[in-house]
Amino acid sequence: MSIPALLADPAAWAALATLIVMEIVLGIDNLVFISLLSNKLPPEQREKVRRVGIGLALVLRLGLLSIIAWIAGLVQPVFDLGLTGALDARGAPSFETAFSVRDLILIAGGVFLLWKATTEIHHTIDRDAATEETSGKTGAALSFGMAIVQILALDMVFSIDSILTAIGMTDDLPVMIVAVIVAVGVMLLAATPLANFIAANPSVVMLALGFLLMIGAVLIADGFGVHVPKGYIYAAMAFSGVVEALNIAARRRSAH
Repeated sequence: MSIPALLADPAAWAALATLIVMEIVLGIDNLVFISLLSNKLPPEQREKVRRVGIGLALVLRLGLLSIIAWIAGLVQPVFDLGLTGALDARGAPSFETAFSVRDLILIAGGVFLLWKATTEIHHTIDRDAATEETSGKTGAALSFGMAIVQILALDMVFSIDSILTAIGMTDDLPVMIVAVIVAVGVMLLAATPLANFIAANPSVVMLALGFLLMIGAVLIADGFGVHVPKGYIYAAMAFSGVVEALNIAARRRSAH
Protein backbone atom coordinates (compact mmCIF):
# COMPACT_ATOMS: atom_id res chain seq x y z
CA MET A 1 0.00 0.00 0.00
CA SER A 2 1.33 3.45 -0.92
CA ILE A 3 2.08 6.07 1.74
CA PRO A 4 -0.78 8.42 0.69
CA ALA A 5 -3.17 5.49 0.89
CA LEU A 6 -1.85 4.58 4.34
CA LEU A 7 -2.32 8.17 5.55
CA ALA A 8 -5.96 8.05 4.47
CA ASP A 9 -6.62 4.61 5.97
CA PRO A 10 -8.07 4.67 9.54
CA ALA A 11 -7.07 1.02 10.00
CA ALA A 12 -3.44 1.93 9.33
CA TRP A 13 -3.57 4.66 11.98
CA ALA A 14 -5.14 2.24 14.46
CA ALA A 15 -2.44 -0.34 13.67
CA LEU A 16 0.24 2.34 14.10
CA ALA A 17 -1.07 3.44 17.51
CA THR A 18 -1.36 -0.15 18.73
CA LEU A 19 2.08 -1.06 17.43
CA ILE A 20 3.71 2.01 19.02
CA VAL A 21 2.27 1.04 22.41
CA MET A 22 3.44 -2.56 21.94
CA GLU A 23 6.93 -1.50 20.87
CA ILE A 24 7.26 0.86 23.85
CA VAL A 25 6.16 -1.89 26.24
CA LEU A 26 8.56 -4.38 24.65
CA GLY A 27 11.33 -1.78 24.91
CA ILE A 28 11.02 -1.64 28.71
CA ASP A 29 13.17 -4.77 29.07
CA ASN A 30 15.86 -3.27 26.85
CA LEU A 31 15.71 0.04 28.70
CA VAL A 32 16.03 -1.51 32.17
CA PHE A 33 19.12 -3.44 31.06
CA ILE A 34 20.76 -0.37 29.49
CA SER A 35 19.99 1.75 32.57
CA LEU A 36 21.46 -0.80 34.97
CA LEU A 37 24.55 -1.33 32.88
CA SER A 38 25.22 2.38 32.30
CA ASN A 39 25.04 3.05 36.04
CA LYS A 40 28.05 0.75 36.51
CA LEU A 41 30.22 3.21 34.55
CA PRO A 42 31.81 6.47 35.73
CA PRO A 43 29.28 9.37 35.70
CA GLU A 44 30.87 11.10 32.69
CA GLN A 45 30.40 7.99 30.52
CA ARG A 46 26.85 7.03 31.45
CA GLU A 47 24.95 9.38 29.15
CA LYS A 48 27.17 8.42 26.22
CA VAL A 49 26.72 4.67 26.67
CA ARG A 50 22.95 5.08 27.00
CA ARG A 51 22.76 7.06 23.77
CA VAL A 52 25.03 4.61 21.96
CA GLY A 53 23.07 1.63 23.26
CA ILE A 54 19.68 3.03 22.27
CA GLY A 55 21.09 4.23 18.94
CA LEU A 56 22.29 0.68 18.26
CA ALA A 57 18.80 -0.59 19.12
CA LEU A 58 17.32 1.74 16.49
CA VAL A 59 19.90 0.77 13.86
CA LEU A 60 19.33 -2.93 14.51
CA ARG A 61 15.55 -2.64 14.33
CA LEU A 62 15.61 -0.64 11.10
CA GLY A 63 18.22 -2.99 9.67
CA LEU A 64 16.09 -6.01 10.51
CA LEU A 65 13.06 -4.37 8.90
CA SER A 66 15.08 -4.06 5.68
CA ILE A 67 15.41 -7.87 5.61
CA ILE A 68 11.93 -8.55 6.90
CA ALA A 69 11.37 -11.62 4.72
CA TRP A 70 14.47 -13.26 6.23
CA ILE A 71 13.33 -12.29 9.75
CA ALA A 72 9.94 -13.91 9.16
CA GLY A 73 11.77 -17.11 8.21
CA LEU A 74 13.54 -17.27 11.58
CA VAL A 75 10.51 -19.02 13.07
CA GLN A 76 10.98 -22.06 10.81
CA PRO A 77 12.50 -25.08 12.65
CA VAL A 78 16.12 -25.78 11.80
CA PHE A 79 16.47 -29.01 13.81
CA ASP A 80 14.39 -31.31 15.98
CA LEU A 81 15.70 -33.26 18.96
CA GLY A 82 13.06 -35.90 18.33
CA LEU A 83 12.15 -36.07 22.00
CA THR A 84 8.67 -36.38 23.42
CA GLY A 85 8.11 -33.84 26.15
CA ALA A 86 5.76 -34.23 29.10
CA LEU A 87 2.10 -33.80 28.21
CA ASP A 88 -0.11 -31.07 29.62
CA ALA A 89 -3.72 -31.44 30.75
CA ARG A 90 -4.93 -31.39 27.14
CA GLY A 91 -2.56 -34.15 26.06
CA ALA A 92 -0.28 -31.79 24.09
CA PRO A 93 3.51 -31.61 24.59
CA SER A 94 4.33 -29.10 27.33
CA PHE A 95 7.46 -27.93 25.49
CA GLU A 96 8.82 -27.99 21.95
CA THR A 97 11.69 -30.17 20.77
CA ALA A 98 11.95 -28.51 17.34
CA PHE A 99 14.01 -25.31 17.46
CA SER A 100 14.14 -22.35 15.09
CA VAL A 101 16.84 -19.68 14.85
CA ARG A 102 14.54 -17.37 16.84
CA ASP A 103 14.25 -20.00 19.59
CA LEU A 104 18.03 -20.37 19.82
CA ILE A 105 18.51 -16.59 19.96
CA LEU A 106 15.91 -16.25 22.71
CA ILE A 107 17.48 -19.07 24.73
CA ALA A 108 20.96 -17.57 24.38
CA GLY A 109 19.67 -14.12 25.34
CA GLY A 110 17.81 -15.56 28.33
CA VAL A 111 20.89 -17.40 29.57
CA PHE A 112 22.95 -14.22 29.18
CA LEU A 113 20.37 -12.20 31.15
CA LEU A 114 20.30 -14.79 33.94
CA TRP A 115 24.09 -14.75 34.13
CA LYS A 116 24.29 -10.95 34.00
CA ALA A 117 21.57 -10.37 36.59
CA THR A 118 23.05 -12.98 38.94
CA THR A 119 26.50 -11.42 38.60
CA GLU A 120 25.16 -7.92 39.25
CA ILE A 121 23.22 -9.13 42.29
CA HIS A 122 26.47 -10.58 43.66
CA HIS A 123 28.28 -7.29 43.01
CA THR A 124 25.47 -5.30 44.61
CA ILE A 125 25.69 -7.41 47.75
CA ASP A 126 29.51 -7.54 47.76
CA ARG A 127 30.32 -3.82 47.59
CA ASP A 128 34.09 -4.35 48.01
CA ALA A 129 34.32 -6.53 44.88
CA ALA A 130 32.28 -4.05 42.87
CA THR A 131 34.51 -1.16 44.00
CA GLU A 132 37.66 -3.00 43.00
CA GLU A 133 36.30 -3.76 39.52
CA THR A 134 35.32 -0.18 38.75
CA SER A 135 38.44 1.49 40.18
CA GLY A 136 41.22 2.76 37.95
CA LYS A 137 41.23 4.37 34.52
CA THR A 138 41.99 1.17 32.61
CA GLY A 139 39.19 -0.69 34.35
CA ALA A 140 36.72 2.08 33.47
CA ALA A 141 37.69 2.05 29.79
CA LEU A 142 37.37 -1.72 29.66
CA SER A 143 33.99 -1.49 31.39
CA PHE A 144 32.80 1.01 28.78
CA GLY A 145 33.80 -1.28 25.94
CA MET A 146 32.25 -4.32 27.60
CA ALA A 147 29.08 -2.32 28.26
CA ILE A 148 28.72 -1.57 24.54
CA VAL A 149 29.31 -5.23 23.64
CA GLN A 150 26.76 -6.47 26.17
CA ILE A 151 24.18 -3.86 25.16
CA LEU A 152 24.66 -4.78 21.50
CA ALA A 153 24.12 -8.48 22.27
CA LEU A 154 20.87 -7.82 24.16
CA ASP A 155 19.77 -5.26 21.56
CA MET A 156 19.88 -8.05 18.98
CA VAL A 157 17.70 -10.35 21.10
CA PHE A 158 15.13 -7.68 21.93
CA SER A 159 15.17 -6.28 18.39
CA ILE A 160 14.32 -9.64 16.82
CA ASP A 161 11.48 -10.12 19.32
CA SER A 162 10.26 -6.59 18.59
CA ILE A 163 10.29 -7.00 14.80
CA LEU A 164 8.58 -10.39 14.91
CA THR A 165 5.85 -8.79 17.03
CA ALA A 166 5.51 -6.00 14.47
CA ILE A 167 5.26 -8.52 11.62
CA GLY A 168 2.45 -10.28 13.45
CA MET A 169 0.44 -7.06 13.82
CA THR A 170 0.69 -5.41 10.39
CA ASP A 171 1.93 -6.05 6.84
CA ASP A 172 2.70 -2.39 6.09
CA LEU A 173 6.43 -1.68 6.31
CA PRO A 174 6.06 2.15 6.68
CA VAL A 175 3.81 1.59 9.73
CA MET A 176 6.46 -0.68 11.29
CA ILE A 177 9.24 1.83 10.61
CA VAL A 178 7.34 4.76 12.14
CA ALA A 179 6.34 2.68 15.20
CA VAL A 180 9.95 1.57 15.77
CA ILE A 181 11.33 5.11 15.45
CA VAL A 182 8.73 6.53 17.86
CA ALA A 183 9.26 3.73 20.39
CA VAL A 184 13.05 4.10 20.33
CA GLY A 185 12.62 7.88 20.64
CA VAL A 186 10.58 7.34 23.81
CA MET A 187 13.32 5.00 25.09
CA LEU A 188 15.91 7.71 24.45
CA LEU A 189 13.90 10.30 26.39
CA ALA A 190 13.20 7.92 29.28
CA ALA A 191 16.69 6.41 29.57
CA THR A 192 18.40 9.09 31.67
CA PRO A 193 15.49 9.75 34.09
CA LEU A 194 15.06 6.01 34.63
CA ALA A 195 18.79 5.44 35.15
CA ASN A 196 19.00 8.39 37.58
CA PHE A 197 15.99 7.11 39.51
CA ILE A 198 17.53 3.65 39.79
CA ALA A 199 20.87 5.12 40.89
CA ALA A 200 19.20 7.33 43.52
CA ASN A 201 17.22 4.46 45.02
CA PRO A 202 19.43 1.44 45.84
CA SER A 203 16.45 -0.80 46.59
CA VAL A 204 15.21 -0.24 43.03
CA VAL A 205 18.48 -1.70 41.71
CA MET A 206 17.69 -5.07 43.26
CA LEU A 207 14.11 -4.87 41.97
CA ALA A 208 15.35 -4.13 38.44
CA LEU A 209 17.81 -7.02 38.63
CA GLY A 210 14.92 -9.23 39.71
CA PHE A 211 13.06 -8.06 36.60
CA LEU A 212 16.04 -9.10 34.47
CA LEU A 213 16.06 -12.54 36.09
CA MET A 214 12.36 -12.93 35.31
CA ILE A 215 12.79 -11.69 31.74
CA GLY A 216 15.70 -14.08 31.20
CA ALA A 217 13.63 -17.02 32.46
CA VAL A 218 10.72 -16.00 30.21
CA LEU A 219 13.02 -15.77 27.17
CA ILE A 220 14.36 -19.27 27.82
CA ALA A 221 10.84 -20.63 28.32
CA ASP A 222 9.71 -18.96 25.08
CA GLY A 223 12.65 -20.53 23.27
CA PHE A 224 11.49 -23.95 24.46
CA GLY A 225 7.94 -23.27 23.28
CA VAL A 226 6.45 -22.44 26.68
CA HIS A 227 4.78 -19.13 25.89
CA VAL A 228 4.07 -16.98 28.93
CA PRO A 229 1.66 -14.13 28.05
CA LYS A 230 3.68 -10.91 28.23
CA GLY A 231 0.72 -9.15 29.81
CA TYR A 232 1.26 -11.24 32.94
CA ILE A 233 4.95 -10.33 33.01
CA TYR A 234 4.41 -6.60 32.65
CA ALA A 235 1.50 -6.65 35.12
CA ALA A 236 3.81 -8.28 37.69
CA MET A 237 6.52 -5.70 36.96
CA ALA A 238 4.02 -2.84 37.29
CA PHE A 239 2.67 -4.23 40.58
CA SER A 240 6.19 -4.62 41.99
CA GLY A 241 7.04 -1.09 40.84
CA VAL A 242 3.97 0.36 42.58
CA VAL A 243 4.82 -1.48 45.83
CA GLU A 244 8.41 -0.21 45.67
CA ALA A 245 7.18 3.34 44.98
CA LEU A 246 5.02 3.13 48.12
CA ASN A 247 8.04 1.88 50.11
CA ILE A 248 10.14 4.79 48.84
CA ALA A 249 7.40 7.27 49.73
CA ALA A 250 7.09 5.74 53.21
CA ARG A 251 10.86 5.94 53.79
CA ARG A 252 10.96 9.58 52.71
CA ARG A 253 8.04 10.46 54.95
CA SER A 254 9.65 8.75 57.95
CA ALA A 255 12.95 10.54 57.23
CA HIS A 256 11.21 13.89 57.63
